[in-house]
Amino acid sequence: MITKRALVGVAAAAALAVGLSACAGSDAPATDVDAATATSAEDFGGLDALIAAAEAEGELNVIALPDNWANYGEIKALFEETYDIVINDADPDISSAEEIAAADNLRGQDTAPDVFDLGTAVTLDSLDYFAPYQVANWDEIPDANKEATGLWVNDYTGSMSIGYNSNEVPEPESLDDLLGDDYRGAVALNGDPTQAGAAFAAVGLATVQSGGDLDDFQPGIDFFEQLNDAGNFLPVNVTEAAIASGEIKVAFDWSYNNLAVASTVDGWEVTTLPGTVYTSFYNQAINNDAPHPAAARLWMEFLYSAAAQNLFIVGGAYPVTIQTLQDAGTVDQDALDALGALEGELVTPTAEQAEAAAALLAEKWAAAIS
Repeated sequence: MITKRALVGVAAAAALAVGLSACAGSDAPATDVDAATATSAEDFGGLDALIAAAEAEGELNVIALPDNWANYGEIKALFEETYDIVINDADPDISSAEEIAAADNLRGQDTAPDVFDLGTAVTLDSLDYFAPYQVANWDEIPDANKEATGLWVNDYTGSMSIGYNSNEVPEPESLDDLLGDDYRGAVALNGDPTQAGAAFAAVGLATVQSGGDLDDFQPGIDFFEQLNDAGNFLPVNVTEAAIASGEIKVAFDWSYNNLAVASTVDGWEVTTLPGTVYTSFYNQAINNDAPHPAAARLWMEFLYSAAAQNLFIVGGAYPVTIQTLQDAGTVDQDALDALGALEGELVTPTAEQAEAAAALLAEKWAAAIS
């Protein structure tokens, strides 16, 4: 059970000391390569040439990356500190589906997102938006955690947890507890499960905690229908402000998000229900219409470097290269010790299961909570 608080910044100094893949300023001249079609740093002539091309662009447009989500605040700051590149940070609190909508709405404009950070269901439904790219340490990423050509790559994960205001409600020990009077109008999701990865995962957790499996999310939909019928479902998106104000007393959310809130909001505690534990990686991808295509590719190199991967651990998330970091002795051990290990029977949906669940939610979710 993950119950330890991950304090943002605890291991920042250690993370900064870890060497970066392609993360040092460069005086190498920019090449005339078409950055928008580059599938690896070698297409630029190497990492130094990629850095030069990205710094010549001078900007990177990111979207849907809240500072307190898996420690993205420190990650973005380190990228700007390392390179002569300004990050333009748009719409940090929107959903995965809204990221893709923004790419549609801004297509061809210099404000379009360069990169995406997406939940699995939206990723698999949006492949036409992505440009293939393989980072320099591609072999450190397990095959199951990446699309073969690099259209998308898993980056970090956590478990779907329940955060609760211990000053207001008792600790829930099962889904059934949440149907009781103690939780009247108290239980919220981080978004709409037809659009947001965190909310999608909450339905997945409810499914497996109800005795179902990831082949069919109907038990999870049924649980939230019961929660709504009991008057306990709160149709408010989870935000730290809503939690701090007391509006939200219980939140289904990723462990790293609930842990971040626990470090700042008095009385906020985090629990992982006994039994099956739902996990799912978020996915990185490059917009094939990126206005800063070299900077987008450098961002990918940076995210999979030891420094950035360690900063995910500081933020309470488990990076996809954690085994390599541990084997190489470059993991931020203090941060990992503070976080603790993922324990229990871990389940993660396959691509096929995620696609089927997304279709089912699109058909039945709105009616279940109406």
